[in-house]
Amino acid sequence: MNAQPDLLYSETEDDLRAAVRSLLADRADAQTLLGRIEEPSPYVPGLWEALGAGIGAAGLLVPEKLGGQGASHREAAVVLEELGRAVAPAPYLTSAVIATETLLALDTERQPVADLLAALASGERTAVLAVPLATAPGAAPVADGPVPAVADAVAADVLLVPRPDGLYAVPAADAVITPLSPLDLTRPLARVDASGAGGTRLADADRAREAVRRGLLSGAGLLASEQLGIAEWCLEETVRHTRERHQFNRPIGSFQALKHRMAQLWLELVGARAAARAAADALATGAADAGLTVAVAQAYCSKVAVHAAEECVQLHGGIGMTWEHPAHLALKRAVSDRTALGSPGRHQDTVAVLADLPAPA
Repeated sequence: MNAQPDLLYSETEDDLRAAVRSLLADRADAQTLLGRIEEPSPYVPGLWEALGAGIGAAGLLVPEKLGGQGASHREAAVVLEELGRAVAPAPYLTSAVIATETLLALDTERQPVADLLAALASGERTAVLAVPLATAPGAAPVADGPVPAVADAVAADVLLVPRPDGLYAVPAADAVITPLSPLDLTRPLARVDASGAGGTRLADADRAREAVRRGLLSGAGLLASEQLGIAEWCLEETVRHTRERHQFNRPIGSFQALKHRMAQLWLELVGARAAARAAADALATGAADAGLTVAVAQAYCSKVAVHAAEECVQLHGGIGMTWEHPAHLALKRAVSDRTALGSPGRHQDTVAVLADLPAPA
């Protein structure tokens, strides 16, 4: 029987949140991001180095004996909440979570795997699993040719490429990486063709398949925390705006219809926080029902994030529709995240299977 999940934040997690929020406020505030979204690269210079190496966030999931911080998915979830709040362009989900968890599922006694993990944990290198961003846990992607829509490939030093005979580490410089035009300009996508590159074989086909599954499952579970952060910012920003914006000599937030809409968002946010924290805790403790908990979190949190972002844009009125306000960044990230690592419908199907719920006739 599984222990009850711990949904509360520890003092260590609160301290980590404060450090990450302070860093993002200093280096990746809304005006900085708005000034970069039409640049060739949205990444803020020095941000990833400060987050990954300076704070040590890149190595949270890596054991101390392998050069990391020896923390857990709970701490990584806190980082992603803050990155979601700021809609910050950083390869944290793709490198420090998905790629790192994929490598941790391999034989870490092997020198190539251990060396790459140490480099990722220190922030010295960045790796990306070469699968489409929409790939759900349980899928078995194999890169026989070009791979579309790989997130953060343009920022990677190393590509983890699943091939028919196993998983390979390929230097990004040896692959052909073609930037695409994504909906979410703060999370670049690219077409990756590593078919002409050699690389180092890290695992055979069976081990690689399980490693990719673990990486995608952790990514999906912690993506819920990013979606939680998006929803939190959208609600807070909407409440602030409706307190300050006046019509008929009254704050528009005092109008009953708007109060009801924001109250509904708050209720959804409470549920999203519980679901996201449960997923992070299940991954951290290796719970037997982690797959079910992650699927529940993704099926719910993705919808809450989109709803909160839509309400944020609408309740800001005309200014919410402009590119000068950061609401559109949150909306685009939320919509993009809704299809990342599996759609809500895909995760609902997973819930039905794992919980043995019969489909409606």
